[in-house]
Parts: sequence; structure tokens; C-alpha cells
Amino acid sequence: MQYKNIFNFQLTLKNITLLAFLAVFPNILGLFHVNIFGVRVHFFQYLIFLAAIIYGPAGGFISGAVGSIYTSFALNNPYIMIGNIILGTVFGVLIRLKWNIILAVLTSYLIQLPWLYLTDVYLVHMPVKVVQGVIIALLFSNILWAVVAKLSYKKIRNLA
Repeated sequence: MQYKNIFNFQLTLKNITLLAFLAVFPNILGLFHVNIFGVRVHFFQYLIFLAAIIYGPAGGFISGAVGSIYTSFALNNPYIMIGNIILGTVFGVLIRLKWNIILAVLTSYLIQLPWLYLTDVYLVHMPVKVVQGVIIALLFSNILWAVVAKLSYKKIRNLA
């Protein structure tokens, strides 16, 4: 009889190590971004999507939560963590339901979007124009990194 745990994946040292990396390293990637055609492209989502593809909703949740600690503190915006938990968890659920990668990332983002807008504008008091820029940047970044995660997850998963 196979042991089932709450995470719905086998708890091996390799799995735990890979998930820990996918959870912690977004904090490092949160330090970097590039501007492409005037849109700021972030990198941290790649590992959240990768964790969600490999480990499902639990992986997306853990990576979204732990991977947002640095950014949340650096920007004095604790709501970022909850937004990334929403993004990673919903994406993990939709991928487990065999949704198309683009539909999964767009749906996850649309579910996260009200949280992002309301907290940034009304709780953090960011200017609406700035939040609109963040919304556009995250839309493009999310699509890009979800596709890259889908293309690369098998090689990464084989490490565990």
C-alpha cells in the first residue's frame, strides 16, 4: 500500500530538496528584471510555475508563499505573498486538471488580479498608473514564464 501524504507527491530527500529550492530561489530572482519594449519582465514567476507543474497546487502554494518573502519585505507590501499564493495554487490546480498552459496561466492571473489591484491601490496606496504598469508587466511575465516552465519541467523534475 502506497503512503499518501497531504502534498500528493512522494516525500523523498530529492523531492523535498527540489521543492525547497523552488520555494526559496524566487526570492533571489525577485531582485532582477529586464525591460522589453517598455514592459518590466520579472523572473520569479518561473519557479512558482515550475513548482506548480511538478508538485501541483501544494508546490505552487509553497513556492508562491516562501518565494515572495523578500519582495514583500523589500516593497513593504505583505499582500504580494498572498497574491503569489493565489497564482501558484490556482495554476497548480488547473495544470493538474490538464488545462492548456496558456488558459491555466491566464485564468490564474485573472483570479489573482482583483487581489493585486485592490491591495496595491487601497491598502498599499500605490498610484493607479503604477499598478496598471505592474498589471501589464505581470501579464506578459506570467505568460512567458509559464510557457518556459512547461517546456523545461521534465528536465528539472528528473533531478528529483
